[in-house]
Amino acid sequence: MENLVFEKLVKESILELPKEIRQKIDNCALCIEQRPSAEQLKKVGIRYSGSLLGLYEGVPKTAYGRGFGMMLPDKITIFQESIERFARTPEAIKKLVRNVVWHEVAHHFGFNEKQVREMERRRGKEKKQTKD
Repeated sequence: MENLVFEKLVKESILELPKEIRQKIDNCALCIEQRPSAEQLKKVGIRYSGSLLGLYEGVPKTAYGRGFGMMLPDKITIFQESIERFARTPEAIKKLVRNVVWHEVAHHFGFNEKQVREMERRRGKEKKQTKD
């Protein structure tokens, strides 16, 4: 997929988040990379770069406090090649980008991996019920 098309999908995914969530995202840069770096893989304990679809790096909003001034922005990175390996059709890529963005934004708000997975499970059930 062309880089500009992928970038547009990521931007659309942010805009699809509820307004109250978008308004509370602050001091956070959203980046698109082709693949994770060796340092990023090491940080999360993953060996195969194709299995890391997105990464949140920073201090979650729940941990902000005194003494956190003058910090670099948090960073959410979306990995284009990894996503394209998992989702081969444009529709599947769009859906996966949306889910990865949602997942990483949840980390920005302080949810750990287990909590995010549980929210994803409930979110999937709610979507399924809405379609029925």
